[in-house]
Amino acid sequence: MIYGIGTDICDVRRIAATLGRQGDRFPQRVLSDAEYAIWQARSARWPQRGLRYLATRFSAKEAFSKAIGTGMHMPMSWRLCEIANLKSGKPVIVLHGGLKEWFEAQGLSAHVTVTDETDYAASFVVVERDK
Repeated sequence: MIYGIGTDICDVRRIAATLGRQGDRFPQRVLSDAEYAIWQARSARWPQRGLRYLATRFSAKEAFSKAIGTGMHMPMSWRLCEIANLKSGKPVIVLHGGLKEWFEAQGLSAHVTVTDETDYAASFVVVERDK
């Protein structure tokens, strides 16, 4: 049964402007440790690729917060929600700490898709409740 659906579209230029104002503080606040390491590696090789990675993760976390119905309020937090990729490239949501405990206690599971194109990143999340 569907518990919630969330979608988000993010202007990559807005993320670039925020990154320009806040520097590394912004990705450190939004990304998990694993995501941050990937962002640094991608940014070092190709800054635009790193920027789009940051934008897709930001967008996916916003969409997830909408799908669970909390917005960016506890138990949801930026760093406790990680968007990882399986070896196949499929994006998955990996939760940590109190968010993971709350999510599992509700009997929920999530599906996510992300995409980016030049100036925009978009995400769609479906959260299901196990019977």
